[in-house]
Amino acid sequence: MAEQGASPTDLAQAFIRFSLESGVLRFGEFKTKAGRLSPYFFNAGLFDDGAKLGRLGHFYAQLLINSKLEFDMIFGPAYKGIPLGAVVATELARLGRNVPFAYNRKEAKDHGEGGTLVGAPLKGRVLIVDDVISAGTAVRESIKLIQTAGAQAHAVVIALDRQEMATELDDQGATRDLPHSAVQYVRNTLGLQVCAVTQLADVLSFLQQSADPALAEHLARVQAYRDRYGVG
Repeated sequence: MAEQGASPTDLAQAFIRFSLESGVLRFGEFKTKAGRLSPYFFNAGLFDDGAKLGRLGHFYAQLLINSKLEFDMIFGPAYKGIPLGAVVATELARLGRNVPFAYNRKEAKDHGEGGTLVGAPLKGRVLIVDDVISAGTAVRESIKLIQTAGAQAHAVVIALDRQEMATELDDQGATRDLPHSAVQYVRNTLGLQVCAVTQLADVLSFLQQSADPALAEHLARVQAYRDRYGVG
């Protein structure tokens, strides 16, 4: 477990080791949704058992405690944000900070309690919990839900900041690189604070310091990718 009060660097490096051990972080050649050939892949869906989820929740909770970020409740956007938000709320409670938790459905329910929102009523300063921010679309949707309920979307916490250019489609349907990352868009345009357990710069540092030749051999490719697409 990461120790309370651990430096951001120590927390990030411990999380990278955990992600590698869990098969969540892999190196090789992977095609991204934007059509880029990435030398690494991060699949938070492979935090797929109770022990991994519990430890994952600890990293998020420790980051939040160490950052002293103020918020009143947690919101987990469907679908990956639902289990993430639940384990973060559970771990925060174990560490002495009990906060309400809510999540949304993709499809509105027309029976029972109805609607798209489940859990505690959305109110106050809301922290959105997710794995990564790819384009900011999910964050925009979450903000709309939160504001409609009369609450304030205050901040976002994620596992990994890719620190790479966001993309958009031009008038011809081609993908175009933007001069900012998805995280920078959320911070600067949507006005939310963003906390990340780790970022691509930490992954590079991890590879630079690794004594494992099988890992160190990926350093040049990850650095080249960062040089080509990196921002932030």
